[in-house]
Amino acid sequence: MNEHSTNERLLPSWRDGATRSALLDFLEATDDIAPENRLAVYDNDGTLWCEKPRYTQLDFFVWQLQQSVEQRPVLRDVPEFAAVLSGDMATVTEFGLPRVAGALLGLFEGIEPEAFESCVRAFFAETRHPDHGLRYDQMVYQPMLELMSELERRGFTNCIVSGGGTEFVRAISQRVYGVPQERVVGTLVSYAFERRDGRAVLLRTTDAQGGVNEGAAKIDNIQIALGRRPTLAAGNSPGDAEMLEYTSTGDGPRLAILVNHDDADREYAYESEAGSFVAAERVTDSADRLGWTQISMRDDWNRIFPTR
Repeated sequence: MNEHSTNERLLPSWRDGATRSALLDFLEATDDIAPENRLAVYDNDGTLWCEKPRYTQLDFFVWQLQQSVEQRPVLRDVPEFAAVLSGDMATVTEFGLPRVAGALLGLFEGIEPEAFESCVRAFFAETRHPDHGLRYDQMVYQPMLELMSELERRGFTNCIVSGGGTEFVRAISQRVYGVPQERVVGTLVSYAFERRDGRAVLLRTTDAQGGVNEGAAKIDNIQIALGRRPTLAAGNSPGDAEMLEYTSTGDGPRLAILVNHDDADREYAYESEAGSFVAAERVTDSADRLGWTQISMRDDWNRIFPTR
């Protein structure tokens, strides 16, 4: 089989064009990357799966809140919960994400990691995306799954570096992405160690360990958790900019990918923003300035979700 026919079989959900060519060029150059340096990192929300109309993890928290309110109606009187349950986004914005997120985290305070994981898995099994009617774990991007699979075939270690909760993503990372739990780097919740009836246990708290995993924090946590500079990084928002820049400015073959959401018909059209800070520069401007490969969901992907 010649090289042309081989390339036609790679990345079948990617349309021919400059973006697919850049990916194929990088794949061809992977033999020049030492095996121990074949590390690829991916943001999750908006890069590997859909983040609209709300973050999946936020919908999980709302789902849990609705169940908790059935058992404890008094929770409706908590101002943050009242705003979330009524869909009063103006009040949610006024309260601020840290305050609302802290209140929602309290729904899981004092439970063990295994119990939290069971809640996450139940959410994915029982709920559907409000606009598309698919399970949330079906709202993953087929072209990115193909890229991850091809890189793994070439000896890469795929890791998820997300602003979302580490344990939330870990609960589904192996099944959905083929990424083991230990390769998920996200925002960390702190745990309390206790002994109960002769058994050592960890219990969730409402404290975030080290803040939100966005911006420069992603680089810190990549070094702490993974110990080396990636050779490929993919993101979609200013919260990923430092990770993309850090990856692209290393030695040897490099690829930094920015996913642009410009397909209102099949997904959504919007400009991605960071979740925890206001960026000084639009992420597309950063991509233009630093030479990252930009993906148009509308023009570069012939399908978006695995089932469509």
